[in-house]
Amino acid sequence: MALLTEANPITKAPGLLTIETAQIGAETTAIRCLDWDRERFDIEFGLRNGTTYNSFLIQGEKIALVDTSHRKFENLYLELLTGLIDPGQIDYLIVSHTEPDHSGLVRNILELAPNITIVGAKVAIQFLENMVHQPFKSKLVKSGERLDLGNGHELEFISAPNLHWPDTILTYDHKTKILYTCDVFGMHYCDDHTYDENFNVIEEDFKYYYDCLMGPNARSVLAALKRIEKLEIGTVATGHGPLLQHHISEWLGRYGTWSLEQAKTETLVAMFYAEDYGYSEQLVRAIAHGCTKTGVAVELVDINSAEPQEVRELVGQAAGLVISMPSQNSVTAHAAIGTILAAAHQKQTIGLLESGGGEDEPVYPLRNKFQELGLTEGFPPILIKEHPSQSTEQLCEEAGTDLGQWLTRDRTIKQIKSINTDLEKALGRISNGLYIITAKKGEVQSAMFASWVTQASLNPLGVAIAVSKDRAIESLMHVGDRFVLNVLEEGKYQGLMKHFLKRFAPGADRFAGVKTYPATNGSPILAEALAYMECEITSRIDCGDHWIIYSTVQTGRVAKIDGLTAVHHRKIGNHY
Repeated sequence: MALLTEANPITKAPGLLTIETAQIGAETTAIRCLDWDRERFDIEFGLRNGTTYNSFLIQGEKIALVDTSHRKFENLYLELLTGLIDPGQIDYLIVSHTEPDHSGLVRNILELAPNITIVGAKVAIQFLENMVHQPFKSKLVKSGERLDLGNGHELEFISAPNLHWPDTILTYDHKTKILYTCDVFGMHYCDDHTYDENFNVIEEDFKYYYDCLMGPNARSVLAALKRIEKLEIGTVATGHGPLLQHHISEWLGRYGTWSLEQAKTETLVAMFYAEDYGYSEQLVRAIAHGCTKTGVAVELVDINSAEPQEVRELVGQAAGLVISMPSQNSVTAHAAIGTILAAAHQKQTIGLLESGGGEDEPVYPLRNKFQELGLTEGFPPILIKEHPSQSTEQLCEEAGTDLGQWLTRDRTIKQIKSINTDLEKALGRISNGLYIITAKKGEVQSAMFASWVTQASLNPLGVAIAVSKDRAIESLMHVGDRFVLNVLEEGKYQGLMKHFLKRFAPGADRFAGVKTYPATNGSPILAEALAYMECEITSRIDCGDHWIIYSTVQTGRVAKIDGLTAVHHRKIGNHY
């Protein structure tokens, strides 16, 4: 069956939207939402052939829905689903990951099926609790666990974190030999072919998708491939594009080849945490996010279940190590730490933190042992004494960024020296004003000294700012966030510039000693600023090592009518 509609006026979806179903296995239906004209996938990359959002219905003795769809398909999707089955009969909703294009209708499904059990990774359930703001039944699953739907449909879950979302799981149905992979092995390609029979037509889009989404996490790709290598796979049911059936070995083989090539050139940080102990996983993932902003690869390992050989090999490959302290009562974790100490060497960088479980192995004795081995400390030990707050997570993210910047310092210097002399001198002749961006979200606030700022539109009034991906404030600069653009005054900016250009320790108060007052959007206004504008972010564009942040200006004022904006004149254009 197929339903056709023009763009939904409620969600303002551009272009043509259609939806179709296909029987892809015994008691198994694919629900494919086709977005024919979509030109950009969020902020990540442009699309040439639209995209699809794929959802799946498995009807054994118990019924499972694998993923939902994008909110723009709300009416079409729910109308089709209720035509296939009474939603109240669905027992499980499997959330492969919580990115909105796959989980956008979870709240709707909960309204139709309030007794449904949501199945997902621990991190996914935590994300959903913050997304739907209502209680729901849940089942947390780890790699290797199974769920029996009856009629032979036994589902096995495979952990695949960071592909490309931290909570990703794959699901394998042992009856139909279908592997449900969400983003993994997908592509942004929209046509009415359910499967991948047109290999030559779609291979370019397959590679483009890998480069944009999966390539940055090549080591995680290799780990996922290793976990599924013994499965007999008849169909790869992807979350985007055609399902893979005709050329599975070729597609998976290419992922392996590309990822091996990528992994050889990566700077790696191995992060060890204790799953289900304290806040270990939550905090380590925040550090990992900060690291990846600097272009460093990370690999997360549960210290309670890792094999000694796996730990030894990983430590041998890593430039940096992060350890979240396990419980003093965990014999397995103690053995793993001993393996890490035996494999570590003085060229590595180390970061340690408490897990906050109440019985943590002490940080400082282990810190002393690593110092005796000659390892450099990437950030001071992070000590957790209470439930982590937004500030705690920000501290961890900034610590990860500091670690990543330290590990990539030689690469950064090399890049600065690599631009042609004439070109860098020419670029340096582009002059800019001087500004300080201030932002606050919840209990977290940050600031950034900026010069790459320009007015970008008149109707609506808008400004564009280039923000380096490894800046601490970057996490407060997403679509919907608000900030203040403070304009510095010529001849009176040196004090503020010196303050905000200095290197802050992770979690440090960037406004200590600086006079501010709150804007209507909550962000700090600098009392010494020549002028300020309150802004709301409406889009972000990926520009390599920077984001271009476009924002509409809500309000503003000038403190000194005859004051002039401070201007920055550079001599070279390949670094600040």
